[in-house]
Parts: sequence; C-alpha cells; structure tokens
Amino acid sequence: MKQYRVVITPFAADNIREAHGWLKTENPPYATHWLRGIKEAILDLGSMPESHPLAPESDALDGTIRQRLFGRSTPWRIFFTIEETTVYILHVRHGRRDDWQG
Repeated sequence: MKQYRVVITPFAADNIREAHGWLKTENPPYATHWLRGIKEAILDLGSMPESHPLAPESDALDGTIRQRLFGRSTPWRIFFTIEETTVYILHVRHGRRDDWQG
C-alpha cells in the first residue's frame, strides 16, 4: 500500500490550536481526547487519502479539495489536498460552521 507524507499547513495548525483552546474552556475533559483524536485522524490520511470524498467546496476553490470527517454527531471537517506523495492539511473546522470560502 502506498504511503503518503502528511503536512499540516500553518493555517490548519492554527485552526487546531484555536479549536483546542476553545474546547479547553467549554469542555476541559473532552479537549485532550479531541486533540489526540484529530491528530490521529490527520495522520491516518497517510494511508489511502483518495478514499475520502471531495469536499462540497472543492468546485469553488482552486484545486481538488477532499475532506475527512472526524467525530460524532456534528463532525469536524479536515480539508486536504493530495500532491504526488504528500497530503497537505489545509483547514480544520467544525461541521456546524458555514462552508469554507477559502
């Protein structure tokens, strides 16, 4: 099976830090669990990232943008693109937020 390198862009890293900070305030016991889970979900994209669907926003943004959902109920959306053997994590946002405008 082909393995991909996973790179988290600075913008996506900021998204994760902000979400984790918010969760630490709103639900401290869950915050650590969430951070561990989102990191695992991102690293899992190193294997078979093409199995995840195109994001609905992909048509409006430049390039092919895929999404991986993480969590239950209303999941978090991990937006990424694939270039050769690298997966670039572009953005992480909660599923209740409006569509990503880029």
